[in-house]
Amino acid sequence: MPFSRRTFIYGAAASCGALLFGGGYVCGSYGEAVPAAHARVGQKSRLISTRFGDLEYAVEGCGAPFLMIHGTGGGFDQGLRFAGRLISSGFQVIAPSRFGYLRSHIPSEPTPESQADAFAELLDALRIDRIPVAGGSAGALTASQFALRHPDRCSHLILLVPAMNLSNRDPVEFTRLQRYFVGKLLTSDRWFWTALKLAPNQLIRTLLATDPALLDKVELSERNRAHLILGDLMPISRRSIGMVNDARFSGHPTEIDFTQLKVPTLVVSAQDDLFGTAQTARTISERTPDARLVVFPSGGHIWLGHDQELSELITEFVAQH
Repeated sequence: MPFSRRTFIYGAAASCGALLFGGGYVCGSYGEAVPAAHARVGQKSRLISTRFGDLEYAVEGCGAPFLMIHGTGGGFDQGLRFAGRLISSGFQVIAPSRFGYLRSHIPSEPTPESQADAFAELLDALRIDRIPVAGGSAGALTASQFALRHPDRCSHLILLVPAMNLSNRDPVEFTRLQRYFVGKLLTSDRWFWTALKLAPNQLIRTLLATDPALLDKVELSERNRAHLILGDLMPISRRSIGMVNDARFSGHPTEIDFTQLKVPTLVVSAQDDLFGTAQTARTISERTPDARLVVFPSGGHIWLGHDQELSELITEFVAQH
């Protein structure tokens, strides 16, 4: 997700409006799609009790443990999706759902700092002392807080397309009509499913901040990955509370002193990320003492066409430190 949460939601609103007024309303197999989506997210995860309430997580793979934190619109399933090649290459990926996503509780003060502390409790429950921690998009904010608050538990910090407001700019203001469309598209399974069926490329541009023209330039496996990431947002109704919470904190400047990070840090983005995270990644790397910066020339917000390269990059980074 972008440094500006409103940019994300504005694009979603535009997609929804175009569908309603130009594309009509699709019913079709909606009645089958929603139960299937609920079943999908209910099969792999577990719950633990923390002082912040129930925390959902999933574990997949064998080997060295690796904590993957999802972005806005995600959940444990998005974390597993982001780390798919890492699982295949020999990591045991632990993917939690952040506050308000799927089955994770949202406490009275659902700050990134509290979320980082909840993840420390998760590691306690799993009897893991120290672990590489990656945060994708909005999850980079929580990952950074984890490394700052629990440096003895974080062996490596990986920030993927970090979505943080470091420039004190949130340029998009809503009209009443835009707010209406936002509420429909990002809280209604039916509206989102309709958009998914009628305008997937527009959603790839607006929600995944990736130029859909790139789909014709990458391998089939990468095209499939883009559509799977998009489809994984269903059921969106069970993620809306988490998205609202993300908007609450991401709409304000990020107050993180990156100069205090004491762990090896890898920061990755793509130059054409439509959420502008390339500049955010550069700023973070300049402020962080032990940071390596990698900016792909293309790939958008989901590093399209570079998933294998990213997996190899992370594996090498963890092995070298």
